[in-house]
Amino acid sequence: MKIRIQQIKQWGGECLIRLSKLCPIKRNKIFIMSYYGKGYDCNPKYLTEYVKAHQDTYNWDIVWAFNDVGAQEALTGVRKVRVMTPRYFYEMYTSRVILTNYRMTKQFHKRPSQYYIQTWHSSLRLKQIEKDAIETLGKDYIEMAMADSQQCDLLISGCAYSTHIFQHAFWYDGPILECGTPRNDYLKNPNRVHQEKIKEALGIDAMQKIVLYAPTFRKGHDLSVYDLEYDRLRVTLEKKWPGKWSILIRLHPHLNSDDLHIVWSENLRDASKWEDIQELLAVTDVLISDYSSLMFDFSFTKRPCFLYVPDLETYITNDRGLYFDVKALPFGIAEDKEALNTCILTFDAVAYEEALEYFDEKIGSFEQGDACKQLAEYITKIM
Repeated sequence: MKIRIQQIKQWGGECLIRLSKLCPIKRNKIFIMSYYGKGYDCNPKYLTEYVKAHQDTYNWDIVWAFNDVGAQEALTGVRKVRVMTPRYFYEMYTSRVILTNYRMTKQFHKRPSQYYIQTWHSSLRLKQIEKDAIETLGKDYIEMAMADSQQCDLLISGCAYSTHIFQHAFWYDGPILECGTPRNDYLKNPNRVHQEKIKEALGIDAMQKIVLYAPTFRKGHDLSVYDLEYDRLRVTLEKKWPGKWSILIRLHPHLNSDDLHIVWSENLRDASKWEDIQELLAVTDVLISDYSSLMFDFSFTKRPCFLYVPDLETYITNDRGLYFDVKALPFGIAEDKEALNTCILTFDAVAYEEALEYFDEKIGSFEQGDACKQLAEYITKIM
C-alpha cells in the first residue's frame, strides 16, 4: 500500500512538472532556494538582499521556496512559495534563472531555455567533497550529484583553490564565475547597526564579547567534543581579553540540544536555531570550531579563530579526507582542553594577521566584498 501511495505521489509530481513546462518562461523571474527550502540564508539570501537594495537597477521577479512559508512572514520584497506544491513547480519551471546552494534532486529537469546557477554553500572547504569523497558518499547521492552537475550552467568560486576543486571533483566542466562568495560580502563589509540588532535579539548586551563554539558533525553522533569546560573557557577569555564574555553554542543540524545535557544560562546560550550563521559570525569576537568551513568565512573578520580537534587522527582516518593539513592552517590548533586554553592565552594578533594574509595569497582568494554585485550583473546579462 505504501509503495502505491509513493507511486501516486511520483506520478502526480511528474504531471505537475509537465503541465508547468507548457507555460511560458518569464524572462526577469528568478527562482531561489537554500538547503532544499530550509530557510532564508547563505549565498542565495545575500544575493537577494543586494538585489532588493538596488531595485532601480535590477527589476527582477524574485520567488523563494520554503518548507515553512509561515516562518518567513517578516521577509518582504520577494514572492514566497511552499516546496513541492503545484505553485512551486509552476514558479520553478516558468523562471528564466534557477539558483540554489545545494544539489537539486533527480526530479529536477530544467527546460532548455532555463539557466541554472549553483552557488554551493562554502567559500572554501577543509573536508573533501563530491568525487574526492566518493567512497564516503551513498550511491543515491552520487547519482543525484552527477545529474545535477550535468544540468548546471554556472558555478561561483571564492578562490582559485575552490575553482580547482570544482573542476576536479564536481563532475562539471562548464563556466565558473570567480567573483568571491556572496555570503562573505556581509563579513567583508560589516554593518555595525545590524550587528547591534543581532546581539539585542540574542539577548546579549552590546558591550559584551561573544565566543561562538561550532563544531562539525561526527559519525555515530559522538558528542564528547561538546564537553569543553565552559566556565574555565570563560575565565581564560576574560584573562586574555578583559570584559564580560557570553558563550554561544551552535550545534550541527543533525543534533538536538537536548542530547547535550548542558545547563543553559545567561552566559551560555544555545544558538542552534538562529537561521543565518553569517549573522552569528558577524557578532562573534572569537570562534572555536574544528573541521567546519566556517573557519574560512570567519577569517575575513580578522578575529581570532581556534580549532579544537581532540580526535584529529581518528577523524581523518574514519570520517573523510581533508584538502589541507589542519596543523598548517593559520588558526590556533588544540588537541586537548589544556592546549586550547594555552592557544588563547598566547594568541599573537600580529602573527595571526600575517598568517591569514599568507593563506589568502596561497589559495588565491577572490573575496573583495562585491561578489553579490558581480553575480547580479552576470545574471542580468543572461536574463
